[in-house]
Amino acid sequence: MEGLMEGNRMYDLCKRIYPLNRSITGDGVRQTFRILQQEISDIPFEMHEVPSGEKVLDWTVPDEWNCDEAYLTGPDGEKIVDMKDRNLHVLGYSVPVDEYMDLEDLKEHLYYLKDQPDLFPYVTSYYSKRWGFSLTQRQYEALKPGTYHAVIRSTLSPGSMTYGEILIPGQSSDEIMFSSYTCHPSMANNECSGPALLVALARFIKDMENRRYSYRLILAPETIGAITYISRNLEHLQKHVKAAFNLTCVGDDRTYSLVHSRYADTYADRLLMSVLSSHTESFDEYPYTKRGSDERQYQAPGVDIPMVCFCRSKYHVYPEYHTSADDLDLISPEGLQGSFDVMKKVIELAEVNRKYRVTTLGEPQLGKRGLVPTMSSKETYQETLALKDLLAYADGRNDLIEIGRIIGQDVSLLARLSKKLLDCGLFEVVDDE
Repeated sequence: MEGLMEGNRMYDLCKRIYPLNRSITGDGVRQTFRILQQEISDIPFEMHEVPSGEKVLDWTVPDEWNCDEAYLTGPDGEKIVDMKDRNLHVLGYSVPVDEYMDLEDLKEHLYYLKDQPDLFPYVTSYYSKRWGFSLTQRQYEALKPGTYHAVIRSTLSPGSMTYGEILIPGQSSDEIMFSSYTCHPSMANNECSGPALLVALARFIKDMENRRYSYRLILAPETIGAITYISRNLEHLQKHVKAAFNLTCVGDDRTYSLVHSRYADTYADRLLMSVLSSHTESFDEYPYTKRGSDERQYQAPGVDIPMVCFCRSKYHVYPEYHTSADDLDLISPEGLQGSFDVMKKVIELAEVNRKYRVTTLGEPQLGKRGLVPTMSSKETYQETLALKDLLAYADGRNDLIEIGRIIGQDVSLLARLSKKLLDCGLFEVVDDE
C-alpha cells in the first residue's frame, strides 16, 4: 500500500456525500454529482438527464422523487423517527402523507430487522406506491397504543433521472470501463465508497502518460441507470469495451472480493484474478449466481459486456449491509486505499499485458545483451529462471497473465522483464495477429 494519500482523500469525499438524500432520481443525486465534479474539475464529466416515462429496454424511467421532511410522532408528541437524523428512516420513494392513525393501522407502514434488533433497515419501493418508516425492532416493540402522526413531505412527479460519464481517451479506441452508482442514501460502504473510488481512478488515469487504452467511467443509479446507459450505448460498448469493472462496497478493510462474470472467462476476470492473487494472501471469489449489483445488467444475455464486480466485503454478505450500521465508522482511509491500490494495479496490468514472440531462433544469448551475469552458477541460474521461462513461453500464443500462471511468476515482474526484452529487440508484439 503506497501511503494513504488517496485513501484519505476518498474518505473525505465519502463524508461530504454521506448525508445527502440520494435515490434513483432527484435533487440529492444532482447535488452528489456537483460535489464529485468539484473533485475532478479538470476532467470532462458529462451529465445526462433522462425524462420520466422514457422506455429503456424492458423498463421505464419512473417519476422523479424528492423528499425534504419525514417524521413520525407518538401519542405523547415525542418523535419516534426523524429523517433529519438519518435518511434511512423514510422508505425510499414514499408518497406524501400527513395522517393521524392508531398503532394497528400504522404497523403496516413500519419496517425493522428481526435478526438485528438495534439496527434499522434501508428499504425502498421504486415502482409501487407506498409510504413508510424504518426503525429498530426495539423501537417497534416499545410503541404504545394510541394515535400517531405520520408526516412525509415528498413529491413524486414527472422529472428526470441523472447519470454521468467520463471518457479519457488513449492511443486506442479499445476501452477499459469502470462503473458505480449514486442512488443509495446515507450508507458509507454501499454506496459512498464506489463513487469515491471511481473519482480517484479518474485522477490517476488522467495523469498516466501514453495511455494505451481509452477509459470510460460511468456513474448512474443502480439497475435503472445501468439499463438506461446500455439502451443508449450498447453497440459502442460491445465493439470497444475489452474489460469492465463494477465498483461497490469498496471502503471497509476486512477482505477483497471478486464476483465473476457469467462464465468466469472474460478478460476482466483474468485481470482482476491476476492482481488479487499477487496483491493479497487471500480473497473471496463468488460465482455469477451470487451477483447482485450492476454486473447483472452488463452481463445479461445479449448485452455481454465483459464485466466483473469488485468489492471489499461483498454486498449481501457483510452484516451491516443495507442497515443503519453501514456508516462512516465502517469504512476507513486504509480500506479505500487498498481498493484504489488493487484497481490501479489492474489498470497498470491492462496497459502492459500483451502477447509477445521471441525474435531469435533458438534460445537467445542473454549475457552479451547484459540481461544475465556472464558467469553461471547455481545461484545465478535461479535468479534468471523467470527471464528464461518467460522467453520459453513467448511464442505468440500467451499473454503475460497466462505465462505468469504457467510459470508461477508475478505478472508485474514479467512486465518489467518484457520491457527489457523489447528494448533490446528480443521481443516483438503479436497482439494484432
